[in-house]
Amino acid sequence: MLSNVAGIDPNAMRVLGSYALILMVAGEGYYRDATGNISDLRPGDAVVVFPDLAHAYGPKPGTDWTQIYYVFTGAQFDLWRDSGLLRPEDPVLRLGSADYWQQRLLAVVKGEPLAAAGAPLRSLGRFLEVLAEMLATHRESGREPGRDSWYEKSLRLLGHRGASGWLTSHDVARAVGLSYENFRKRFAQTSGESPGVYQKRRRLDWACAAIYHGEHSIKQIADELGFCDVFHFSKAFKQGVGTTPSEYRRRVRGH
Repeated sequence: MLSNVAGIDPNAMRVLGSYALILMVAGEGYYRDATGNISDLRPGDAVVVFPDLAHAYGPKPGTDWTQIYYVFTGAQFDLWRDSGLLRPEDPVLRLGSADYWQQRLLAVVKGEPLAAAGAPLRSLGRFLEVLAEMLATHRESGREPGRDSWYEKSLRLLGHRGASGWLTSHDVARAVGLSYENFRKRFAQTSGESPGVYQKRRRLDWACAAIYHGEHSIKQIADELGFCDVFHFSKAFKQGVGTTPSEYRRRVRGH
Protein backbone atom coordinates (compact mmCIF):
# COMPACT_ATOMS: atom_id res chain seq x y z
CA MET A 1 0.00 0.00 0.00
CA LEU A 2 1.35 3.43 -0.98
CA SER A 3 0.29 6.90 0.14
CA ASN A 4 0.87 10.28 -1.47
CA VAL A 5 3.35 9.14 -4.12
CA ALA A 6 4.01 11.52 -6.98
CA GLY A 7 1.74 11.12 -9.98
CA ILE A 8 2.76 10.69 -13.61
CA ASP A 9 2.53 13.85 -15.71
CA PRO A 10 -0.16 13.39 -18.41
CA ASN A 11 2.13 15.34 -20.74
CA ALA A 12 4.93 12.82 -20.23
CA MET A 13 3.14 9.46 -20.14
CA ARG A 14 4.97 6.36 -18.97
CA VAL A 15 5.21 2.91 -20.59
CA LEU A 16 5.44 0.18 -17.95
CA GLY A 17 6.05 -2.93 -20.07
CA SER A 18 4.03 -5.11 -17.67
CA TYR A 19 0.46 -5.23 -16.42
CA ALA A 20 -0.41 -3.38 -13.23
CA LEU A 21 -3.49 -3.07 -11.02
CA ILE A 22 -4.02 0.06 -8.94
CA LEU A 23 -6.86 0.29 -6.42
CA MET A 24 -7.80 3.76 -5.18
CA VAL A 25 -8.32 3.41 -1.41
CA ALA A 26 -8.63 7.10 -0.50
CA GLY A 27 -8.42 10.48 -2.20
CA GLU A 28 -9.09 11.74 -5.71
CA GLY A 29 -7.04 11.05 -8.79
CA TYR A 30 -6.88 10.93 -12.58
CA TYR A 31 -6.06 8.43 -15.32
CA ARG A 32 -5.03 9.14 -18.92
CA ASP A 33 -3.58 6.95 -21.66
CA ALA A 34 -2.39 7.19 -25.24
CA THR A 35 -5.64 5.78 -26.66
CA GLY A 36 -7.56 8.80 -25.38
CA ASN A 37 -9.02 7.35 -22.17
CA ILE A 38 -9.61 10.11 -19.61
CA SER A 39 -11.11 9.28 -16.21
CA ASP A 40 -11.36 10.78 -12.75
CA LEU A 41 -10.56 8.30 -9.98
CA ARG A 42 -12.34 7.96 -6.64
CA PRO A 43 -12.10 5.48 -3.75
CA GLY A 44 -13.29 2.09 -4.97
CA ASP A 45 -12.02 2.62 -8.53
CA ALA A 46 -9.31 0.35 -9.92
CA VAL A 47 -7.08 0.88 -12.95
CA VAL A 48 -5.65 -1.89 -15.11
CA VAL A 49 -2.42 -0.75 -16.80
CA PHE A 50 -1.52 -2.61 -19.98
CA PRO A 51 2.00 -3.45 -21.25
CA ASP A 52 3.43 -1.00 -23.76
CA LEU A 53 0.45 1.38 -23.43
CA ALA A 54 1.59 4.89 -22.50
CA HIS A 55 -0.38 6.11 -19.51
CA ALA A 56 -0.44 8.56 -16.63
CA TYR A 57 -2.23 8.52 -13.29
CA GLY A 58 -1.90 10.10 -9.89
CA PRO A 59 -3.54 12.35 -7.29
CA LYS A 60 -5.29 15.53 -8.29
CA PRO A 61 -3.36 18.69 -7.31
CA GLY A 62 -3.63 19.52 -3.64
CA THR A 63 -5.18 16.20 -2.63
CA ASP A 64 -3.93 13.18 -0.68
CA TRP A 65 -4.43 9.67 -1.91
CA THR A 66 -3.76 6.07 -0.93
CA GLN A 67 -3.41 3.18 -3.38
CA ILE A 68 -2.71 -0.53 -3.49
CA TYR A 69 -0.44 -1.42 -6.38
CA TYR A 70 0.30 -4.79 -7.99
CA VAL A 71 2.57 -5.40 -11.02
CA PHE A 72 2.09 -8.70 -12.85
CA THR A 73 2.84 -10.44 -16.11
CA GLY A 74 2.39 -13.85 -17.70
CA ALA A 75 0.73 -15.78 -20.49
CA GLN A 76 -2.51 -16.15 -18.52
CA PHE A 77 -3.00 -12.39 -18.53
CA ASP A 78 -2.18 -12.15 -22.24
CA LEU A 79 -4.86 -14.78 -22.81
CA TRP A 80 -7.38 -12.76 -20.79
CA ARG A 81 -6.52 -9.73 -22.93
CA ASP A 82 -6.78 -11.66 -26.22
CA SER A 83 -10.17 -13.08 -25.18
CA GLY A 84 -11.54 -9.66 -24.16
CA LEU A 85 -11.63 -10.22 -20.41
CA LEU A 86 -8.98 -7.53 -19.98
CA ARG A 87 -9.75 -4.63 -22.31
CA PRO A 88 -7.39 -1.69 -22.92
CA GLU A 89 -10.36 0.39 -24.04
CA ASP A 90 -11.98 -0.05 -20.60
CA PRO A 91 -9.09 0.29 -18.11
CA VAL A 92 -10.95 1.91 -15.18
CA LEU A 93 -13.09 -0.44 -13.10
CA ARG A 94 -15.84 1.17 -11.01
CA LEU A 95 -16.11 -1.23 -8.08
CA GLY A 96 -17.95 0.67 -5.35
CA SER A 97 -16.45 -0.40 -2.03
CA ALA A 98 -12.80 0.51 -1.48
CA ASP A 99 -12.89 -1.17 1.92
CA TYR A 100 -13.95 -4.54 0.54
CA TRP A 101 -11.46 -4.62 -2.35
CA GLN A 102 -8.64 -3.38 -0.14
CA GLN A 103 -9.14 -6.36 2.13
CA ARG A 104 -9.34 -8.76 -0.82
CA LEU A 105 -6.10 -7.50 -2.35
CA LEU A 106 -4.21 -7.44 0.93
CA ALA A 107 -5.28 -11.04 1.54
CA VAL A 108 -3.56 -12.13 -1.71
CA VAL A 109 -0.14 -12.02 -0.05
CA LYS A 110 -1.08 -12.35 3.60
CA GLY A 111 -1.56 -15.36 5.83
CA GLU A 112 1.31 -17.73 5.03
CA PRO A 113 5.14 -17.69 4.97
CA LEU A 114 6.31 -16.33 1.62
CA ALA A 115 9.21 -18.80 1.70
CA ALA A 116 6.84 -21.79 1.58
CA ALA A 117 7.22 -23.77 -1.64
CA GLY A 118 3.59 -23.39 -2.67
CA ALA A 119 3.13 -19.78 -1.54
CA PRO A 120 3.70 -18.10 -4.95
CA LEU A 121 1.24 -20.43 -6.68
CA ARG A 122 -1.43 -19.92 -4.02
CA SER A 123 -0.92 -16.15 -4.14
CA LEU A 124 -1.30 -16.19 -7.93
CA GLY A 125 -4.53 -18.15 -7.61
CA ARG A 126 -5.92 -15.67 -5.08
CA PHE A 127 -4.91 -12.74 -7.30
CA LEU A 128 -6.59 -14.27 -10.36
CA GLU A 129 -9.75 -14.83 -8.32
CA VAL A 130 -9.83 -11.22 -7.09
CA LEU A 131 -9.10 -9.79 -10.55
CA ALA A 132 -11.85 -11.93 -12.11
CA GLU A 133 -14.33 -10.80 -9.45
CA MET A 134 -13.37 -7.16 -10.05
CA LEU A 135 -13.99 -7.47 -13.79
CA ALA A 136 -17.31 -9.23 -13.21
CA THR A 137 -18.46 -6.66 -10.64
CA HIS A 138 -17.62 -3.81 -13.00
CA ARG A 139 -19.50 -5.31 -15.93
CA GLU A 140 -22.49 -6.75 -14.10
CA SER A 141 -23.26 -3.39 -12.55
CA GLY A 142 -23.00 -1.62 -15.89
CA ARG A 143 -20.19 0.67 -14.80
CA GLU A 144 -18.72 1.08 -18.25
CA PRO A 145 -18.15 4.29 -20.20
CA GLY A 146 -21.24 6.32 -20.96
CA ARG A 147 -23.29 5.54 -17.84
CA ASP A 148 -25.19 8.38 -16.18
CA SER A 149 -23.25 10.12 -13.42
CA TRP A 150 -26.15 9.79 -10.93
CA TYR A 151 -25.98 6.01 -11.32
CA GLU A 152 -22.22 5.74 -10.78
CA LYS A 153 -22.50 8.00 -7.73
CA SER A 154 -25.36 5.87 -6.40
CA LEU A 155 -23.28 2.71 -6.75
CA ARG A 156 -20.38 4.25 -4.86
CA LEU A 157 -22.56 5.56 -2.04
CA LEU A 158 -24.60 2.38 -1.66
CA GLY A 159 -21.58 0.09 -1.86
CA HIS A 160 -19.16 1.95 0.37
CA ARG A 161 -19.06 1.83 4.17
CA GLY A 162 -18.20 5.37 5.18
CA ALA A 163 -16.85 6.67 8.47
CA SER A 164 -20.37 6.95 9.88
CA GLY A 165 -21.58 3.63 8.48
CA TRP A 166 -23.72 2.67 5.50
CA LEU A 167 -26.01 5.24 3.89
CA THR A 168 -29.67 4.32 3.45
CA SER A 169 -31.34 4.29 0.04
CA HIS A 170 -33.19 7.48 1.06
CA ASP A 171 -29.86 9.15 1.91
CA VAL A 172 -28.42 8.18 -1.47
CA ALA A 173 -31.52 9.42 -3.32
CA ARG A 174 -31.08 12.83 -1.69
CA ALA A 175 -27.35 12.83 -2.48
CA VAL A 176 -27.98 12.30 -6.21
CA GLY A 177 -30.80 14.85 -6.31
CA LEU A 178 -33.77 12.51 -6.89
CA SER A 179 -36.94 11.76 -4.98
CA TYR A 180 -36.81 8.34 -3.37
CA GLU A 181 -39.49 6.82 -5.62
CA ASN A 182 -37.87 8.18 -8.78
CA PHE A 183 -34.46 7.02 -7.58
CA ARG A 184 -35.71 3.52 -6.74
CA LYS A 185 -37.42 3.09 -10.11
CA ARG A 186 -34.52 4.45 -12.17
CA PHE A 187 -31.98 2.38 -10.24
CA ALA A 188 -34.01 -0.81 -10.73
CA GLN A 189 -34.45 -0.11 -14.45
CA THR A 190 -30.72 0.48 -14.90
CA SER A 191 -29.31 -2.31 -12.72
CA GLY A 192 -32.09 -4.89 -12.68
CA GLU A 193 -32.35 -4.85 -8.89
CA SER A 194 -33.50 -2.46 -6.19
CA PRO A 195 -31.06 -0.18 -4.32
CA GLY A 196 -31.70 -2.20 -1.16
CA VAL A 197 -30.86 -5.52 -2.81
CA TYR A 198 -27.71 -4.07 -4.37
CA GLN A 199 -26.54 -2.67 -1.04
CA LYS A 200 -27.31 -5.93 0.73
CA ARG A 201 -25.05 -7.78 -1.72
CA ARG A 202 -22.26 -5.26 -1.20
CA ARG A 203 -22.59 -5.46 2.59
CA LEU A 204 -22.33 -9.25 2.42
CA ASP A 205 -19.32 -8.92 0.11
CA TRP A 206 -17.71 -6.72 2.76
CA ALA A 207 -18.58 -9.27 5.46
CA CYS A 208 -17.06 -12.13 3.45
CA ALA A 209 -13.85 -10.17 2.95
CA ALA A 210 -13.69 -9.23 6.63
CA ILE A 211 -14.14 -12.87 7.67
CA TYR A 212 -11.50 -14.00 5.18
CA HIS A 213 -9.10 -11.31 6.34
CA GLY A 214 -9.53 -12.51 9.94
CA GLU A 215 -9.06 -9.23 11.81
CA HIS A 216 -12.70 -8.83 12.96
CA SER A 217 -14.82 -11.09 15.13
CA ILE A 218 -18.27 -12.11 13.91
CA LYS A 219 -19.78 -9.73 16.49
CA GLN A 220 -17.59 -6.83 15.30
CA ILE A 221 -18.64 -7.46 11.71
CA ALA A 222 -22.31 -7.57 12.72
CA ASP A 223 -21.90 -4.27 14.59
CA GLU A 224 -20.11 -2.55 11.70
CA LEU A 225 -22.83 -3.65 9.29
CA GLY A 226 -25.51 -2.21 11.57
CA PHE A 227 -27.18 -5.44 12.70
CA CYS A 228 -28.73 -5.41 16.16
CA ASP A 229 -27.06 -8.70 17.12
CA VAL A 230 -25.10 -11.66 15.77
CA PHE A 231 -28.26 -13.76 15.33
CA HIS A 232 -29.81 -11.38 12.80
CA PHE A 233 -26.48 -10.95 11.00
CA SER A 234 -26.01 -14.73 10.78
CA LYS A 235 -29.54 -15.16 9.42
CA ALA A 236 -29.00 -12.53 6.71
CA PHE A 237 -25.56 -13.92 5.89
CA LYS A 238 -26.87 -17.46 5.45
CA GLN A 239 -29.72 -16.23 3.23
CA GLY A 240 -27.29 -14.37 0.98
CA VAL A 241 -24.20 -16.59 1.03
CA GLY A 242 -25.70 -20.01 1.74
CA THR A 243 -23.80 -20.74 4.93
CA THR A 244 -23.44 -19.20 8.38
CA PRO A 245 -20.57 -16.78 9.10
CA SER A 246 -18.90 -19.36 11.36
CA GLU A 247 -19.13 -22.06 8.70
CA TYR A 248 -17.82 -19.64 6.08
CA ARG A 249 -14.85 -18.78 8.33
CA ARG A 250 -14.00 -22.46 8.77
CA ARG A 251 -14.19 -23.01 5.04
CA VAL A 252 -11.99 -20.10 3.99
CA ARG A 253 -9.60 -19.99 6.97
CA GLY A 254 -9.60 -23.57 8.17
CA HIS A 255 -10.65 -22.77 11.74
